[in-house]
Amino acid sequence: MDRLWAPWRLEYLVQEKPAGCIFCGAGNERERLIFKTTPHTLIMLNRYPYVNGHLMVAPRRHTADLASLSQEEVLELWSAVALCQQALIQSAGPDGFNIGINLGKAAGAGVEEHLHIHVVPRWSGDNNFMSVVADLRVIPEALEACYDRLLPFFQAAPQVS
Repeated sequence: MDRLWAPWRLEYLVQEKPAGCIFCGAGNERERLIFKTTPHTLIMLNRYPYVNGHLMVAPRRHTADLASLSQEEVLELWSAVALCQQALIQSAGPDGFNIGINLGKAAGAGVEEHLHIHVVPRWSGDNNFMSVVADLRVIPEALEACYDRLLPFFQAAPQVS
């Protein structure tokens, strides 16, 4: 039997989970993997991605209720999603995208209390045997390297409106 070792995962598995919301927290934008904030949204790299470049767009206002968003918030949220798609097309050339929202634990929301949209670039063949036989994803690029590669696209982007 072959074995795949990932000892760095143990730290995540045993650590006490931080209190508070990942989208509402304070701190250094690079450490939090935030690319861009606007009056109503923030764009960040997913710390536990399905594939490289897995982004999340969230309203700045803490809410889990999609219907509670104002028209301005909805417009800015979806404009930010479009910006993410363009940044990923320019930086990584994916073959397609999964873009979606998981509302509630039963729907797979990892952060139930703050709605967010996943923007997941996809490449033909990015699901390989590791997902099937080992329930494992292979992410070939370090988060910091992915952040550094994508950041210039968000810095050069016009203001989301």
